[in-house]
Amino acid sequence: MAMEAMNTIYSDELITATELNRQPGRVLDKALEHPVTITRNDQSFALLPRENVAAFVKAAQRSKEIVELLSTAFRLLLKQKIGTEHPYGWLIVFDEEELNEFINEVTQAYRLVDLYEKAWDELDAIIHEWYESALAISNPELRAAFSQISDEEIALSQPQSQNVA
Repeated sequence: MAMEAMNTIYSDELITATELNRQPGRVLDKALEHPVTITRNDQSFALLPRENVAAFVKAAQRSKEIVELLSTAFRLLLKQKIGTEHPYGWLIVFDEEELNEFINEVTQAYRLVDLYEKAWDELDAIIHEWYESALAISNPELRAAFSQISDEEIALSQPQSQNVA
């Protein structure tokens, strides 16, 4: 969602409900170009393409998730206990320095979401990489392999498939 789309919501054109009834085609054409506010008595209604509304709703929902994710990371920095059943309980495997790095990466990526279309995808990729790292850190065999300081290869056992049903 572009920043200019966000800025035009409140700089829209005001049209009365009577005008909408008399010239619906012209009003709908205007709504394709920019948001239109339909006024009736003391009420106001927004008229804009459904795709724009869907993008605004998605951004609001995703923003709520990002706030919860960052809140969880900050709680861990404050030494608060987070259970593994928490949706972001996977963050408990990271130390203070890693949590700060995570917060910085997510915050920087989040700042770009209104500037270009692929920013949400990039933010998702960052979170996914951290999640995968948490899984690797919490795996005892991988943790042991990573903690080995050696130039030699360390053999890992064959992965076991897990039935996730």
